[in-house]
Amino acid sequence: MEKLKQRWGITHNYQLVVIFIVFAVTGSTSAYLSKPVLAWLGLSKNDISLWLYYPLYIILIFPIYQVLLISFGFISGQFKFFWAFEKRMLKTLGLGFLFKE
Repeated sequence: MEKLKQRWGITHNYQLVVIFIVFAVTGSTSAYLSKPVLAWLGLSKNDISLWLYYPLYIILIFPIYQVLLISFGFISGQFKFFWAFEKRMLKTLGLGFLFKE
């Protein structure tokens, strides 16, 4: 755990616990919210092929996850960590142009 704390620049164990909880809640919530969003768009398993439905479901999770990660990070008081994490993740995915420095 010490290597992870050092890599992430965390000083206290409670910060690590809060960060893990935020990651867990964000992942679960984004997966949970994706289905109603697809339904709101008028897409359901009965209307389209499952070969199209599930890729759309997975693709939709990504932007919802990004927004929730920053939101839950702010609520938990760890906004600085999650903002830096978000920028690194998007740069890794080739979306670094979104953040002009």
